[in-house]
Amino acid sequence: MASYLMGGLFPGLGLIIKDTSFGIFTFIDGSHINVSLSLLMLSLLLFNAGLNIDNSQLVNLLKQPGLLMSGLLANLVIPILFTFIVSIVMMSWHSQDEVQNILVGLALIASMPIAASSTAWSQKSNGNLALSLGLVVFSTMLSPFTTPLGLHTIGFITKGDYSNDLHEIAQQGTSAFLFISVLVPTILGIILHFLLPKDFIEKAKMPIKDFNLLNLILLNYANASIVLPHVFKQPDWDFLLIILLITGSLCLFAFFIGSQIAKLFKSSISEKSALMFGLGMNNNGTGLVLASLSLADHPNIMLPIIFYNLIQHIVAGYIDNKLSKELPEV
Repeated sequence: MASYLMGGLFPGLGLIIKDTSFGIFTFIDGSHINVSLSLLMLSLLLFNAGLNIDNSQLVNLLKQPGLLMSGLLANLVIPILFTFIVSIVMMSWHSQDEVQNILVGLALIASMPIAASSTAWSQKSNGNLALSLGLVVFSTMLSPFTTPLGLHTIGFITKGDYSNDLHEIAQQGTSAFLFISVLVPTILGIILHFLLPKDFIEKAKMPIKDFNLLNLILLNYANASIVLPHVFKQPDWDFLLIILLITGSLCLFAFFIGSQIAKLFKSSISEKSALMFGLGMNNNGTGLVLASLSLADHPNIMLPIIFYNLIQHIVAGYIDNKLSKELPEV
């Protein structure tokens, strides 16, 4: 919360982080991506998770893929279904333009893969890193299909220009961004895990946990610096309140479903941790990038994404505190 407050009042450093670029990476097919500082910060979270993966957890994940598949399915279905319900409940809201902003913001949340930051929280609470990484990596690998599906589906719920924008974004794709920020660092981390001495990795675990938390705080501050200064200057209180209620409800429901899937599969506490953080946390960094580039004429669309990003870390902190009392230290 302090990082968001700083982002709203003193956005200078956050804007520098968002604007710092190390060049353009071009793929063979001609698509390209801006290698920004914030992208590298996201990538480090996954690199660290891959480096600290547990061999036995990785083997168990491959032997019992049902838990992973259930988590991936829930991550796709729950936010889309929730957005559909919101569109019905909000039909009588006094400003339909505000409703459309909320629905498009939820569409970007719903269509994004599982957040890299979920691995940092899972790692902090000694959760199952293999399952946590599996959820992030496979949801990212499936995103060329699931992201357009989510955007198109909610595009049929929204109206006018908002609907057209969602369908247009769905056709553009986000594969290059996700490949560079998720798949590459995860694979590099896992490779180094098997190459480096075991003692070295064990000694690095605690410093890596501390670094991940600092990294998360800076990323939250940088994201807040884009939108919150304007909100602080000209707040629309009823609009902000309804966004808080809707995004908070979605986040809590997603975390709850994660715990229920774990209960259904009679999972261990470490697997429950990975599922709850995985389902409750979405890759809002990508959603904010898409919103800022493709929906610049509707800046309020970024508010639900910003709010969800804040809430998911507050809830994650609470869940971490609860799970840490149950999980064994490793």
